[in-house]
Amino acid sequence: MTSITHRIAALFRIKANRALDRAEDPREVLDYSYEQQLQMLQKVRRGVADVATSRKRVELQVTQLQQSTGKLQGQAEQALAVGREDLAREALTRRTAVASQITDMQTQQASLKDQEEKLTLAAQRLQAKVDAFRTRKETIKATYTAAEAQTSITEAVTGIGEEMGDVGLAMQRAQDKTEQMQARAGALDELIASGALEDATLPAGRDDIQAELEAVTAGQDVEIELARMKAQLPASATPPAVEGAELPKDPPDRKETS
Repeated sequence: MTSITHRIAALFRIKANRALDRAEDPREVLDYSYEQQLQMLQKVRRGVADVATSRKRVELQVTQLQQSTGKLQGQAEQALAVGREDLAREALTRRTAVASQITDMQTQQASLKDQEEKLTLAAQRLQAKVDAFRTRKETIKATYTAAEAQTSITEAVTGIGEEMGDVGLAMQRAQDKTEQMQARAGALDELIASGALEDATLPAGRDDIQAELEAVTAGQDVEIELARMKAQLPASATPPAVEGAELPKDPPDRKETS
């Protein structure tokens, strides 16, 4: 059961990957990757700014502490001058503590400055990579667009594209139907000619034999009518004799009967 489940899951992953591959546009993927790199570069730049701000804050604190040590040093000298050794000792003690803080702050300042330099260098390198990626991205996008256009034109010319394929199938179906109708019409004509089917346009009870007899009778009627019309023509309208033709002989004189 587990093996079947694994195989089904693998099959779904394969189909999902194929569907994603068909739907995936490399140009959109490249633009998305470029946006992600820009966001990363922006984070690095913000990090550089934050470290620089911290370093500057420590630097200001060191300056303030240095001013404090100078003030305590002056107070110790003034107290000693008026015979207040106890105040002079207190001022010097505070000065020593402030000096220790200054040392720690200067160490922190140096560390922040080192981090700032490293982040600045990393930001510069990342900027160079982002710029190179952008140039490469635009080149790949232009190449893909040109290849896509060329493929579309080639598919349209050769008729292997999806839309042109549908047009080709429609034309093939139309041609098949036309040939089928032509074959059916020819077959019906042959059946009517052989007498297997009757022509519905002819009167009821009329067959091909009767039709042929009527045609012959109609021809004879024409000839009879033509002969009758010739007989009714006057003598002057009789067509002239053809040259070389034998004229009809006069009938012999009949003797008068007594």
